[in-house]
This record gives sequence, C-alpha cells and structure tokens, in this order.
Amino acid sequence: MAQDKIWLDTLKPEHAAALEQLQKDCFPTLGKAELLRAEHFRRHAELFPEGNIVALVGERVVGLGAGLLTDFDFDHINHSFQDIITGGSYERHDPNGAWYYGTDISVHPQYRRRGVARQLYDARKTLVKRLNKRGIVAGGVLPTFAKYKAKMSVQDYVDKVIKGDIFGQTLSVQLRNGFTVRGLLENYIEDEAADNWATLLVWENPEYEPKLREKD
Repeated sequence: MAQDKIWLDTLKPEHAAALEQLQKDCFPTLGKAELLRAEHFRRHAELFPEGNIVALVGERVVGLGAGLLTDFDFDHINHSFQDIITGGSYERHDPNGAWYYGTDISVHPQYRRRGVARQLYDARKTLVKRLNKRGIVAGGVLPTFAKYKAKMSVQDYVDKVIKGDIFGQTLSVQLRNGFTVRGLLENYIEDEAADNWATLLVWENPEYEPKLREKD
C-alpha cells in the first residue's frame, strides 16, 4: 500500500456508492441522519462536480473534499450542517455565491497520514482561486473534544488546540492548512465524539479580486 499512487478526480456518478461507504468508514460517531447516501453524491455530481474532489488509488475511492458555493452571513454565523446541505440535496448551491462552503474532508483510515487531506485542501484552494471566490468557510467538527469535555469547556479546548497544547484530530490539520477559527457552532451536527460542537473556519483567498467579481 505504501507505493500506491493517490490521484484526484472530479466527482462522477460512478463514485457515489463508494462515497456512501467512505462516510461510514470515516465518521463512525455521526448520527445516521448526517451521513450522505449514494443518491446525494449523484446529485452533487450533477450540480457542482468540480467542487467535489475524489481521491483515488487506482479505482478505489479513499478520500473526498466536498463543498458548494454560497453566500455566507458573518454577522449571523449560527447554523447547522443540515442548514447548509439541505438534507443532502445541496439546494443552497449558488454558482454566483461569494464563498466555497466546505462540507466534507474525509480520508479512509487506511490512507491517513499520507498527505491525502493536504492534496484535497490544496485542490479546493486552487478551485477557489480559479473561480475568484472570497475563500472557504466550513464548520469544523471536533471529534477529539469528547476526551476533554469533562475537564474543560469547548472554548478552552479550542484555545489549547490553537496554542498547540492539545492535538485536535481535525482542527490541528485545518489550522496547518491555513484556516482560522472565527467562532463556535453549538449543535452543528449530531456527533457524540464532538458533543455536537464545531468551529467556524475560514480561509481567505489571497488572490481574490473584488473588481473582477463586480463585473460578473
């Protein structure tokens, strides 16, 4: 497996069944209602294939970097995962939206620590630059928080991860990929490991050109 080459492809309908299984493999603590099914991925392949990037080894699906385009109100940040994905239909996807909302970065457990997540983050950033969007916004679920919730608040946990005192399974990776924490999202998603908490994460496109957007 060490020599297997990982390559990226845009989402295609034939990836759908494998992506449904990937969600189950990657997110065992998620509530069933939060997991996307094959029909959702086939819909995403119709709406925004270039914004949903699949990592493969040969023909095997081993990762996903998913998202949609939308406008985001930073004056009213509270929202849930379901608010964004609209039950998995991606009805909120708007090609003219100013932001790419990252709905998922997942890597199969057998292929973690091999740079797959970095490739997916970089591919999404490249897309955002090409489309001249303002950046990436996401709800970053906190799967390591359950280990600490009896000892500290979620704010203290996040602060310690940011300082490097605690390694957060996802947050530490997101910080290394240039994201900043803009707030906390309570009851963002049904996930017992995160106690349903997430961070509001933002990566701003350094190449964003407002004047070009005004011409759209």
